[in-house]
Amino acid sequence: MGGCFSKPKPVELKIEVVLPEKERGKEELSASGKGSPRAYQGNGTARHFHAEERLAAPHPYPSTQDCVEAAVCHIKDLENGQMREVELGWGKVLLVKDNGELHALGHKCPHYGAPLVKGVLSRGHVRCPWHGACFNISTGDLEDFPGLDSLHKFQVKIEKEKVYVRASKQALQLQRRTKVMATCISPSAGHSGSTNVLIVGAGAAGLVCAETLRQEGFSDRIVLCTLDRHLPYDRPKLSKSLDTQPEHLALRPKEFFRAHGIEVLTEAQVVTVDVRNKKAVFKDGFKLEYSKLLLAPGSSPKTLSCKGKDVENVFTIRTPEDANRVVRLARGRNAVVVGAGFLGMEVAAYLTEKAHSVSVVELEETPFRRLLGERVGRALMKMFENNWVKFYMQTEVSELRAQEGKLKEVVLKSSKVVRADVCVVGIGAVPATGFLRQSGIGLDSRGFIPVNKMMQTNIPGVFAAGDAVTFPLGWRNNRKVNIPHWQMAHAQGRVAAQNMLAQEAEISTVPYLWTSMFGKSLRYAGYGEGFDDVIIQGDLDELKFVAFYTKGDEVISVASMNYDPIVSKVAEVLASGRTIRKREVETGDMSWLTGKGS
Repeated sequence: MGGCFSKPKPVELKIEVVLPEKERGKEELSASGKGSPRAYQGNGTARHFHAEERLAAPHPYPSTQDCVEAAVCHIKDLENGQMREVELGWGKVLLVKDNGELHALGHKCPHYGAPLVKGVLSRGHVRCPWHGACFNISTGDLEDFPGLDSLHKFQVKIEKEKVYVRASKQALQLQRRTKVMATCISPSAGHSGSTNVLIVGAGAAGLVCAETLRQEGFSDRIVLCTLDRHLPYDRPKLSKSLDTQPEHLALRPKEFFRAHGIEVLTEAQVVTVDVRNKKAVFKDGFKLEYSKLLLAPGSSPKTLSCKGKDVENVFTIRTPEDANRVVRLARGRNAVVVGAGFLGMEVAAYLTEKAHSVSVVELEETPFRRLLGERVGRALMKMFENNWVKFYMQTEVSELRAQEGKLKEVVLKSSKVVRADVCVVGIGAVPATGFLRQSGIGLDSRGFIPVNKMMQTNIPGVFAAGDAVTFPLGWRNNRKVNIPHWQMAHAQGRVAAQNMLAQEAEISTVPYLWTSMFGKSLRYAGYGEGFDDVIIQGDLDELKFVAFYTKGDEVISVASMNYDPIVSKVAEVLASGRTIRKREVETGDMSWLTGKGS
């Protein structure tokens, strides 16, 4: 926590006490905020971590010169449950009034910079209007994902009915706060064949697990290994912005990993896990012993199995290099995308401005049909057709034809022949768990790793998270589900880390995902598998709508375009444990949703 407050008095006055650094370290050591150093069993020896080991972060207010203070509004300007952006000269601040108390925080979501004033204030946190991340209004701490960083918290005082905010200029310009983390004090780090924590997979789940361990005061060795040649990067951007260079996708700079003692092994493939001896074996023969293991291997894209499947210039998009090559090859040429799911449609949208022609081949009648239903799928399809994308629906690829080894034509089962210089295949993915088959770690018939709500597998000390797991979804009657999305991977990585530290945390986040095409965003929250009806409010033709997916008389998911912050609001209502009934959304009266609080 960035400081602590005295008990609120009847007067609307909030005082932030900035503790000396050593005290702050203790305060941040335990999740409960009681400040007791946590013991962790590391390779048989109990270790205690003390505040002195955690002084990596600079003091929030380095000097008075660095601070700016200004009157931002009158006390009566803000009612309970209201948020407002105020200007401090060096930058903006989000001012929030909740339960009679005023709080001042960073005004932009650190994930992609969304204005939080347009988000949802409820249950002591503000939820981002774009992608659903949640920030505690008392501390600024990130409470739900996506993204890695928290908000700065600023001092508020009231004098003569005026509200004053005091903030560090640096914090105002940064608009993000990385939590204080322990560093590694293990003497063997980097040199020995044993680690305390081994994380297989460096996507969102793996990275958040490593960061959470350090935030919680864990100072033993952490090794994060990845098949990629890059440090952890923002994979959802690959299909939305194909020519982004790898260095612009990095989630953390190289120095970050060094500073916090998180060792990253790139291009490192684990081929077997020996759970009896707690050992992972790598492709090059290197063996690494572990005390706790997180499996977050993600998934592998499905490929075409038709005639000519090995011709050149046919891609699945897995790495920045794949994405960059597709754009290079598509410029001024003919591009074919197979599969009208998220990846395929994002790629098709991006290529319309680059390629001579873009065609989409899909087995279903409409794009996104399983997730969004017929009507929403058709409206999106129309948007693509207005941007000169040609669709070949209810068919599949029967042959890829080459000229001098390079792709020239895509032949469809409908016997249609489509000209193609480059082809992107987005027909789904399978969990990348083949290396676990003989390990004794439980896999289901489809290759997913089943875990409980604490992200534990069937083997003690072995956890799993991300796209390769199935887990019980609390608010859908603990149904075992696989949700291969970015936000969910973050949340599962955190829960896994907390349980490695015996904190008994459970996964409870409401799934939240998004896509963007032609500069328009679609947001989605909930879990809509098995919906039997769709209720649409707004105007589908104008792409300004909200769609509620129902099963029986219950709303199980929601999608919207140009209707913020409705999806964040629904996510908030579902997260509070309240059931939304079908009749509540059929009337078109949204007051139950747009009212303050939940």
